[in-house]
This record gives sequence, structure tokens and C-alpha cells, in this order.
Amino acid sequence: MTTMNTAAEIALAAAAAGAAVLPSNEPLTVGTVAEGDPQVGASFAGAVIADLEAAVSGRIAVLVGPELVAALADSPLGGLDLAAALQPTLDAVAASLHGRIGAAREVGTDLVAREVASPSTVVFLHTTSLAAAVLVPDNVLAGAMNVDAAAGANGSPAVEAAVSGNVLSSVGTLDPQRTPGIELLHGVDMEVTVEIGRTRMTVRDLLDLTPGAVLELDRAAGSPADLLVNGRLIARGEVVVIDEDFGLRITEIAVDAAAS
Repeated sequence: MTTMNTAAEIALAAAAAGAAVLPSNEPLTVGTVAEGDPQVGASFAGAVIADLEAAVSGRIAVLVGPELVAALADSPLGGLDLAAALQPTLDAVAASLHGRIGAAREVGTDLVAREVASPSTVVFLHTTSLAAAVLVPDNVLAGAMNVDAAAGANGSPAVEAAVSGNVLSSVGTLDPQRTPGIELLHGVDMEVTVEIGRTRMTVRDLLDLTPGAVLELDRAAGSPADLLVNGRLIARGEVVVIDEDFGLRITEIAVDAAAS
């Protein structure tokens, strides 16, 4: 007998997909499914939303606890962006809903219920405590159900894992004897920039730039290039060519980065 996933089961599967890539010190378990309400953000320290393009468009949200928010704020790489850290989580939720997501943006936890259309469904994610939640409008869940029905999909393994309460994989591991910190961020994708030099120009000079123009930088030829993460100097190195791409051979680790 073929059984289709219900809206609640689709919400569970979407939350399970997000939990698999959500930064966490402990394995995450999908918990309670509930109706979204105006106070949904009260138990959390941070929230990120993004617009979903799917069979039914809508806006979804991921809420997280104080551990992740504090780890990002106190990172030795400088204050890191919550929206960037949770973009892969939102991407995974969207893929489970047969859609794709736009750029994530952070909002106040008190604004989440206003940003996500009602009625909505919230799925809570747990470690030893309430760790996070995924909020999805009910019309988006209905659209995902229709896609499943059109494809003749049976109950998916992700739904079965979520419904049975199985522990899901998560990013990062932590020795229980250690204090949570940078380990929580080990799986977070970061944008890394290599800078060979800088200069200052007036707006007039910028507007006068044409193909073939040469800019003089503030660094001598042959000087090492800087490796920056979130605008913070992490290392220096030599620019090299790998096949047809540029690369950076690290020659020096910045003192403050090494101390971290």
C-alpha cells in the first residue's frame, strides 16, 4: 500500500535535513511539531529568515539558541555573521521542500512570527536542551505535498528517521569535558579573501577607469599577499598558479590567529 507524507511529516523531514548541517556541539534530534504562534521566538537567541522559491513560494525561518550566537560573536576570527553560518541549513530545508532559497538575513527573534506567513508549523530540534527550530508556512508544506503527490512519492527515509526520533548527524563534535567554543564553528563555511594590496582613489578617478588602466597598489612587487577571513588578517603567503587557477602558498600565520 502506498502512503503519502502528511504536512507534519514533510515539516519533520525538512527540519531533519536542516539539522544535518546545523552547527551543533551535540547530535541533534527532531522533536515536537507544533503550530507556529507569535511567541515562537521567545525561547531563542537568534533567528534567520529567507525567501523560498518552490511550488508555493514563502518565507521560512531557522531559530537557534544562545550557544551558537555566542560562539559566532566571540570567534577568534572576529564576529561572524549568523545569516552566513545558517545559509547551508536553510538551503537544506529548502531542498527538502522541493525548492531553493535566497540569501539568508538575520532578524530579531521577536519579529520571526511577523516575517513568516500564518498559519505556520514549527519543528523543534533538541540536544540535551532546546537547541533550534525550523518554521515553515503551512501553504509551503501543502505545496510540497502536492509535488510529492504528483511524483507518486512514498514516505521518504528522512521522514521515517524524523518520525522515529532517530539522532541525526550534525556539524562539529565536542568532548563533554570541554567548554563549548570554536569547536561549534568547525563545520561553518567561511568566505576567504586573498588581498595583494590596496589603494585609495577619488570618485572621479574611479569613474574614469577604462579597460587597460593600471592601478598602483600600496605593496611592492614580490611582497606576500594577505589571507583575510571576515576582514581579519589570518595569514600571509605567496601567490602561485595551480593548473590554470591562482592559489596561495602560506608562509606566515598571523600572531593573533595562531594564538587562537
